[in-house]
Amino acid sequence: MARADAFAVQMGTPSLTLMERAGTAVADVVARSPLATRVLVLCGPGNNGGDGFVAARILAQRGFRVRLALLGDRDRLSGDAAAVARQWKWAVDEPAAVDLAACDLIVDALFGAGLARDLDGAARALVERMAAAGRPIVAVDLPSGLDGVTGQVRGAAAPARETVTFFRRKPGHLLEPGRALCGKVRVADIGIPEDAIAAVRPTAFVNGPAAWQHAFPRPAAEGHKYDRGHAVVVSGEAWTSGAARLCARGALRAGAGLVTLACPASVLPLQAASYAAIMTREAPDARALAHLLEDARLHTVALGPGLGAGEETRRRVAAAAPGRRLVLDADALTSFAGEADALAALLAGAECAVITPHAGEFARLFAGAEAVLGAPSKLAAARAAARLVGAVVVLKGPDTVVAAPDGRAMIAENAPPFLATAGAGDVLAGFAAGLLAQGMPAFEAAGAAVWLHGEAAREAGPGLIADDLPEALRAVYGRLFAQLAG
Repeated sequence: MARADAFAVQMGTPSLTLMERAGTAVADVVARSPLATRVLVLCGPGNNGGDGFVAARILAQRGFRVRLALLGDRDRLSGDAAAVARQWKWAVDEPAAVDLAACDLIVDALFGAGLARDLDGAARALVERMAAAGRPIVAVDLPSGLDGVTGQVRGAAAPARETVTFFRRKPGHLLEPGRALCGKVRVADIGIPEDAIAAVRPTAFVNGPAAWQHAFPRPAAEGHKYDRGHAVVVSGEAWTSGAARLCARGALRAGAGLVTLACPASVLPLQAASYAAIMTREAPDARALAHLLEDARLHTVALGPGLGAGEETRRRVAAAAPGRRLVLDADALTSFAGEADALAALLAGAECAVITPHAGEFARLFAGAEAVLGAPSKLAAARAAARLVGAVVVLKGPDTVVAAPDGRAMIAENAPPFLATAGAGDVLAGFAAGLLAQGMPAFEAAGAAVWLHGEAAREAGPGLIADDLPEALRAVYGRLFAQLAG
């Protein structure tokens, strides 16, 4: 954001104008709040506080009863913050002397995205008082104490009802617990040119169609099933075979032209009877799987759901990797616990690979990898993991991060809480395999799979089970293809 601000100034917009517009945007949000006639504005010593001074002045001019408290010395303000503070013609209170509960609404303009250390002393005490005051809060840029890069709390943070940020959201608005603390996030246009994006060259994106629609496979009128690829899902024994069925169903619904379940002979009748559109082949072990994959048309393989952790699964991954497009989930990852480097060596021979761990699988796989597990945020950890294994990493959760080895990343925001159900991850692996089978690049395929997964869950609604997700994808695809066609 500092670079975006600097670009705007370079293009002719004074920084003071940007601050005036930011404060005005905050005042506009406060003015729309019902019954908020008594407003307390808490300002910090930097530019975030400057935005607060502007908002306070505009609200006072509009007839609101405004009280302003400054954390720090007014005479020590500098730059634009000092300039706007001089325009405030009313009292400036000490925060310690203010009853935070004696207002209808608090504007939190203490610290923004530039916070670089944990809050302590008077700053932390004030934020804790704000959290305990029980009043709705409108945060400027970010709730004070929230790290804009990591989404983590730096000492203390008060949850906001609404957050007003500028130009673009920050990772902290999307990564938990930051997302929950921000409340409703409004992005205000303060006049930073869109060309600033090209100047800043961001590598982190909100996961949505805009991030991957350029690569999304679109069925052609003259196409046929063989154009849409053939995915193989490797199944374990009968008592865990449902996971592979969910994965295979997900791959088929996502658009793979053909899907085959490769399974032990004892499971063939069960798998063959489950889904008429999915083929079955006997492949009880790694050697049989390697023989099956001698058919070059079987170029996408998903392994892990219900497969069982251990040496045989490691051998199956080794058999599937050379020249293939891979999706590895669940047991295929746990089988390499603490040996991410060994997995990386196998994936080096793949055409591309996507791994889809939840937090526990991620911790097991990267045990001992300090650069990964010691990373300061979920986003940083996923990026470090992707570099280490040379694959696209889908680090699952309510704020699922998709990261590529080159540093690009997407953060999801559309997963509903009822998506946390048994088998949902198996379907996600299938969605990714179905998109890879159609030739979609791995980073974009993983991002699209995560977004589709969330949308399918929203379509299915509360009470969903994993079996509902592939079926709900039909309606999601209907809307998506209509949007892409438009």
